[in-house]
Amino acid sequence: MSDDRREQALEAWHKLLDEPEVRMDAEEQYDELLKMADEFKVQGIIDRDDWRDLVEQAGAFYAHAIEEGAAP
Repeated sequence: MSDDRREQALEAWHKLLDEPEVRMDAEEQYDELLKMADEFKVQGIIDRDDWRDLVEQAGAFYAHAIEEGAAP
């Protein structure tokens, strides 16, 4: 696995986490983050520990977004 390729992939993942695409709701953003993490792992760009970290970050993001959406 190339460090440059890994760095670019993680940068793209974090960009989507921080700046969702136009008209993308939290659930769509969460699903896309998980798909990206899965694809990076399948391609060998990241290892199991990196994958787990991305999934945990996506889960925390989604839980926070749901909490904020549920607030009056």
